[in-house]
Amino acid sequence: MFKKSTLAAAVIGLSVMMAAGTANAAAKTHTATDNDTFWKLSKQYNVPLDKLQEANPSIDPLNIYIGMKLTIPSMEKEAAANEVKAASVDSAKTITAVNGKKIEYSKSLNVQATAYTAAASENGKWGAVDYFGDKLKVGTIAVDPKLIPLGTKLYVTGYDYNGLPQGGMVATATDIGGAIKGNRIDIFVPGSTSQAQSFGIQNVKLFVIE
Repeated sequence: MFKKSTLAAAVIGLSVMMAAGTANAAAKTHTATDNDTFWKLSKQYNVPLDKLQEANPSIDPLNIYIGMKLTIPSMEKEAAANEVKAASVDSAKTITAVNGKKIEYSKSLNVQATAYTAAASENGKWGAVDYFGDKLKVGTIAVDPKLIPLGTKLYVTGYDYNGLPQGGMVATATDIGGAIKGNRIDIFVPGSTSQAQSFGIQNVKLFVIE
């Protein structure tokens, strides 16, 4: 017969194996193919883009190559996430936009901003489109997805530039860039590269509205 200690060890071992099986079932592994992006994978697996990025913090969105292993998180805890989101909405604050409209926001960030244009020299092989393949336009900003998830809507204030709405504007984080890391954003502006250079580096304030 088994001693009690041996039986206890066997039970513990079985529990560990079951827990590991549950963890494995909770997430999937995707082997990247040509032209995979976080955006395409979020649509393929029906996983929010920010959750997919959180599950793969060490992967550079601009350097997903064939054979790379990516973690596809389970959405079993989506209900809990929705509760957190609802709590965030309940605690939202309000600002008044330049047009007099009241805008609710969940938090604000002070960041440094630069400007970029649709010039080929600034956009490389991808052309004048954002991370999702949409045409660059006023209201497009490039962010570090680790700080501001792609798809986030923002109200931007504090900049001073002729080609942008005066006083503030609603923008969406739909682009990224190799030099955009941490507390830094890049704001798309119409016009030439030489015009955009006059923007320089400005301290702006972001209000997260979505």
